[in-house]
Formats: sequence, C-alpha cells, structure tokens
Amino acid sequence: MQSQKFYTRIPWLIRRSLFFTLTSIGLSLIAHATTVMTLTVASNSFSPWICPAGVTSISVAVQGGGGGGGSGQNNNAQGGGGGGGACAFNPNFPVMSGQAYNFSVGSGGAGATTAASTGGAGGASAFATLTAGGGGGGMEGRRGERRGCSGERGDGGGRRRFYIHDEAEARSRAHDAVRPGEFTPWEDLPPGSDCLFYEGLHGCVVTGTCDVAQHVDLKIGVVPVINLEWIQKIHRDTQDRGYSEEAVMDTILRRMHDYVHYIVPQFKLTDVNFQRVPVVDTSDPIIARDIPTPEESLVVIRFRHPERFDVDFPYLLGMIKDSWMSRRNTIVVPGGRMGMALELVLTPILRRLMEQREGALG
Repeated sequence: MQSQKFYTRIPWLIRRSLFFTLTSIGLSLIAHATTVMTLTVASNSFSPWICPAGVTSISVAVQGGGGGGGSGQNNNAQGGGGGGGACAFNPNFPVMSGQAYNFSVGSGGAGATTAASTGGAGGASAFATLTAGGGGGGMEGRRGERRGCSGERGDGGGRRRFYIHDEAEARSRAHDAVRPGEFTPWEDLPPGSDCLFYEGLHGCVVTGTCDVAQHVDLKIGVVPVINLEWIQKIHRDTQDRGYSEEAVMDTILRRMHDYVHYIVPQFKLTDVNFQRVPVVDTSDPIIARDIPTPEESLVVIRFRHPERFDVDFPYLLGMIKDSWMSRRNTIVVPGGRMGMALELVLTPILRRLMEQREGALG
C-alpha cells in the first residue's frame, strides 16, 4: 500500500478503542469494551474528556461549524449560503488512560440580519491537536449573484499499515520485527498527503456490515480472466513461495466461496476495469507450463460511466496502436501496451479529481 496520489479511506482493525465523533452540534462517545457507554454533549461544558482506564486509542472525527447565510440586496438578489465546515479525521488517535483531553465544538455562523451583508463564519472545532476550521459566511447578493464561501481546510490525517507477503518484504521492514503473514504496526500517513492509493483485494468491498466503496473517489479493477489468474497463482506460489501444487489448488478451492461472494461483485462497482485476456490456450490452468506473456494477451478496458470523466476515446485510439472499440464504453488494447494505456487513461482522471478537490477546498 502507498499513500502518494490517490485519496480514499480503508478499513482498520479496532483494538481496545473508542469511537469518537465531534461535530458542530455536540459530541457522541461510544466505548466498545465490556460495556457500552454513550455520551451526548450539547455544548463545551463537558470539556475536558478524561480517557477511561484500559483505552489506548480512539477514532476521532472533528467537523467545524457551518457558515451563516448572506442576505440579498433585494428580492431579485439573494445572498449566498454559508460554506460547510471542514472535517478532520484520525481513526487511531493515541490516548493515555486518566489523561485529560480538551475539546471545543464550533458553533454555526450567524445569518446576516441586514440587507446585502455577509453571514458570519462558523467556529472551528478541535479535539486536542486535531482541528477543523469553520465554514465561511455566505456572501451578500447583488445583481442576482448567489455565492457562498467554502469552509477552511481541516488538518485531516489517518494511519496505515502493510501486509508482509514473504521473507523479502519482511527483511525490508526489519525494523518492525514482523514475519510473512503479519501486518506491520500502524503508522501515521505522511503529512501533506493529497491522496492515498490502496492496492489489495478489498478496495471496494460491500457486505451487510461494511461498505468500503462509498468512501472511494476512483475505483480501479485490474484482473485477469479466471484461468489466467489460476495459472499466475499456481506458478507464483509453487515457484516463489515454496508451496506444493496440491496445497495451492486446495487453497483456491477453499477460497472459492469468498471469491464468488466478495471479490467478483466488486468489479461491478469499479469505475474502470483492466482485464487481461490471453490469446493462447489456457483451458487447463493446472497443467499450464508457462504464464502467457503480455504479447500473448489483450487488455479489455471498460469504463462504467465514461461521461463522468470525459473519456476521450478518439484520443486513446490514436495514441495506442492497434487498439479498437468493442462496445461504446470499452476499448481493447494489445497486452504489451497495457502500461501505456494505464498512463493515458488514469492520468487525466487523477488530474481532474485533484482539481475538483482543490476547488472544493477553496
């Protein structure tokens, strides 16, 4: 997992922790331990919060107060709405039992009370060092203008960890003292990160109790057809990881239920799918001697909603030699040009997302 150029949120393990929500209207506190504690706060009179015994981390979401609406010059010139308050989030905020932590709940900005005037800014909210600015007041309306200031940026953050697949990865993280099959300790995301890139099997998984997909701005599926996927796994696990062919097949069959019910359904939610399709015989993946090369494959690229990202198919067809359209939202490219296709497809989409983010933050 990396945290450079794509922002999303991913699930995290809950150890002995609390869920903490701080908003402009109060504070909710639920402790998941041997007992459940719920606390609703209507003002700042309950500050500071004293960390209960045995609690080492909490999940904190801080939201600033919204800005007040502006007023118009007359009935034909309405004032702008106030900007929403910023939100800052830390899923694993470290705390110490018995320690006092100050918090403040930002109030909503006052609405304009005179003609053609600006609304008041919302107040900032904070829990200890985690802060979120209030929204700006709505501007006055003149000559039919309707505009509101956006909220200030919050000092957002998060934490990450890495799964160790093999001995080589374990050696590269020797300072964490972890072995293959284990996770590294949680660590803070680097300050100033614009986005987070998550690579794994559960990037947009949805179950009865979990919906990761709702948090993701861009969902990308990269998947081979199933026989090619089996060939790749058999070769990797037998040659690189030392497993027997029987053990690998047993793992594939044991995981089939999860594959069908949790992995496959994610691809109907992805914004872009890159599917590698071999053009050589892979009908029996168990006896295949070699993994088909990129030159022995095609890549099918399907866009769920091309209009959302203004996909320029004529440009892609002109830039990627020997590519063609198979459906109105699908382009097929030679396997050897998959890397180039990834760049040409995703670069403008990511740039557009970053521009939209900057515009939303003001």
